[in-house]
Amino acid sequence: VQLQASGGGVVQTGGSLRLSCAASGRALRKYQLGWFRQAPGKEREFVAAITTGGLSKYYADSMKGRFTISRDNAKNTVYLQMNSLEPEDTAVYYCAADLRGELFNSRYSRPDIYDYWGQGTLVTVSS
Repeated sequence: VQLQASGGGVVQTGGSLRLSCAASGRALRKYQLGWFRQAPGKEREFVAAITTGGLSKYYADSMKGRFTISRDNAKNTVYLQMNSLEPEDTAVYYCAADLRGELFNSRYSRPDIYDYWGQGTLVTVSS
């Protein structure tokens, strides 16, 4: 499956952005999905994840209440709605797909479980 992330840009503190990640090649409904981010000079970190049917969603503590992950399997797309953005949210955001789904509810924050990655989209939050 190929993943294409979009929706990044420059936004002021307190603003909002919605990222999209469209899949091609295979039906996205079979994959557990996640969003990660990487700021300059830092390691890639977990942002949010969602199970195949969308019933279970997981967030990093600092994103709870501000970010919302969702998916539209009919459109083969996963979204990340980001509100109340802060300069610390500045990073390249990546979407990722996990096909095997083994123990996903306990491993969702680990980058190594994901089989496919998008190219990333840059989010810059200005103060």
